[in-house]
Amino acid sequence: MNRNGLPLAFEDPHGDSVVIPQDSSESWWQPQPANGHAEVILSPRNIRSVHKFSVGTQTLPPGGTVRLHSHDRSEEVLYVLEGEGAAEVDGKKARMAPNTTLYLGHNQTHTFTNDGTVDLKWVWFFMPGGLEDFFEGIGRKRATGEPAPVPFARPADVKEIEAKTVFAKS
Repeated sequence: MNRNGLPLAFEDPHGDSVVIPQDSSESWWQPQPANGHAEVILSPRNIRSVHKFSVGTQTLPPGGTVRLHSHDRSEEVLYVLEGEGAAEVDGKKARMAPNTTLYLGHNQTHTFTNDGTVDLKWVWFFMPGGLEDFFEGIGRKRATGEPAPVPFARPADVKEIEAKTVFAKS
C-alpha cells in the first residue's frame, strides 16, 4: 500500500528497496516426498510492489521429489543453482543442471526429482505470489544451520491448504 492506503502504483513517487542479508529469510522444512527446504526471500510479506510476486530458493536432497502439480492463476520461473535432477513439464522430460532456466506458465503440469547425489537447489520466482503461504502451510519452521529433521508426512489437510493457496484444483 502507498501512503494513502492504496495499492502501490507506478504513479507513486517510488517503490520499495530492500536488501535481504544471507540466511535472514523465512525458511520451511518440507514434508515427504520433497523433503529439503524452501526459503522465502521476497514476498508481499516484506515488500510492496506494483506487480505482486514472491521469490526464494528450494533445496531438494537426493531422492527428493516435488510432486506433479500445476498452478491455474500463477506463472513460475526456476533457475537452477547447483546439483542435477529430472524435470517433467506438461509431459516433456528435461534435465535440471546449473544455469538451466524453466518457465512454467499457468496450468502447465510439472514435477521435479533430484536423481543426483548432492542437493539440487534452484531460485524460484512466482507471480503473483502466494507460494510462501503454501510452504508455510505444509512445512515446519527452519532455522539456518540446523540439521534436517527426520522425514515427515504432509499434513492431513494438504488438499485444503493447496485449495487456499496457489494450486490448480486436482
